Amino acid sequence: MCGRKTLTRDMQSVIEELAIGEWEDPDNYTPSYNIAPAQFSPILIQENESRIVRPMKWGLIPSWSKDEAMGTKLINARSETLLEKPSFQNLVPRNRCIVISDGYYEWQRKDSATKQPVYIHHPRGRLLPMAGLWSAWTSSAGDELLTYTVITTAPKKSIAHIHTRMPVILHPGDLDTWLDSDQNPVHVASNLLVPYRGDLGFHPVSTTVNSPRNNSPDNICPITDSLTLGMF
Repeated sequence: MCGRKTLTRDMQSVIEELAIGEWEDPDNYTPSYNIAPAQFSPILIQENESRIVRPMKWGLIPSWSKDEAMGTKLINARSETLLEKPSFQNLVPRNRCIVISDGYYEWQRKDSATKQPVYIHHPRGRLLPMAGLWSAWTSSAGDELLTYTVITTAPKKSIAHIHTRMPVILHPGDLDTWLDSDQNPVHVASNLLVPYRGDLGFHPVSTTVNSPRNNSPDNICPITDSLTLGMF
């Protein structure tokens, strides 16, 4: 699964790398080294052929749900069963999004009682755009809340020893195919839901990242550990 991620870049560099046309509520953006479920983060969608960023809450609440707490169960969506699950199947044709990130954490089991957090990132500091789905949910009081989920797939072989799943990471040339649902129907977009084919760097990090309250650059700093540092 993908249960913690980062977006450490400044807004302007993200806008330039992703060719973003509009960033809503820019004053509330701050880089984060520890984005957790139930927190808000910038999500990229496409409207009228323009790329727009909107803040959304991590943990998808289907529009038909009567319970906001449902979002805590839907932080990830398995790519293999997207079209079978009622929570996701109606979103795939029209509500595809890009979860903007530049890295994510997984916890590698070392023994029966210990898990080591590992930071996985682009080796040259670029973004790792993740495929996602989003939904607009309205509370009983009439308040609208935008939420999202991260789509996961099998891991690429070089990081399979860390975890059995990984987020679907899209190459820059594939972003339009995922975002533009008018030009790219489900069967075309679904071809992108595969293990990442590019390079990834990874290294063990401090267990301070285990708590979402800890949000500093120290979270992504390598520590000395038996896990081999790598780039694959």
